[in-house]
Amino acid sequence: MKVEGKNAVLEVLKAGRTVDKLLLQKGAEGALGRIFAMAREQGVRVQFADAKALARESETGRHQGAIAYVSDYAYADFAELLAPKAGPRLVIVCDGVEDVHNLGSILRVAECAGADGVVIPKNKSAQVTGAVVRISEGAAEHLRVARVPGVNFAVERLQESGYWVYGLEADGESIYQTDLTGDIALVVGGEDSGVSALTRKKCDKVLSLPLRGKVNSLNASVALGIAVYEALRQRS
Repeated sequence: MKVEGKNAVLEVLKAGRTVDKLLLQKGAEGALGRIFAMAREQGVRVQFADAKALARESETGRHQGAIAYVSDYAYADFAELLAPKAGPRLVIVCDGVEDVHNLGSILRVAECAGADGVVIPKNKSAQVTGAVVRISEGAAEHLRVARVPGVNFAVERLQESGYWVYGLEADGESIYQTDLTGDIALVVGGEDSGVSALTRKKCDKVLSLPLRGKVNSLNASVALGIAVYEALRQRS
């Protein structure tokens, strides 16, 4: 797997991931210089190349002078997210989030908010690729992401483990009138389909954010960010 971009590569190194090789643009300075120094400390093999060579190797076209070759993403065990802990738990469940940009943004929001983890289904969902790591600005390297057979399986197991599971949709109850201080899991749907009908039925409640404009929906990661930080506000 290739991880591209200065911030994403830096976070990969900070997380201690095994990097097989690092490709840096010649004349590395600034952030690239810090990446080079950290790579040398960790004994990572570094190869320098010109901009044209990096462009040929890049899969995203946004390498920013740094490409790390790493093993495939190491997913967490879903059971880790079901284990009790001190303080309230917070988990994000992705239902049909197939766009890599949305998944990357969701992982960034979840990590910044201190979520315990993110759950994605093995099918009909974007997976954690190098592009997702880059879009998440490396947040994926510091967050537990678990894969499950299906979203409804995850919802049921979370409920059995003491979580209140809330779907995020436009036609639910106001999130600002809901107690989010306990163990909660927030289900966010894909851009086009939203949370599936069966999953909605399995959720303990469907919550929504007030919409005052003419557009009838928010981007999935934006809606999640507002919801997650409302939970943090209540807990503080």
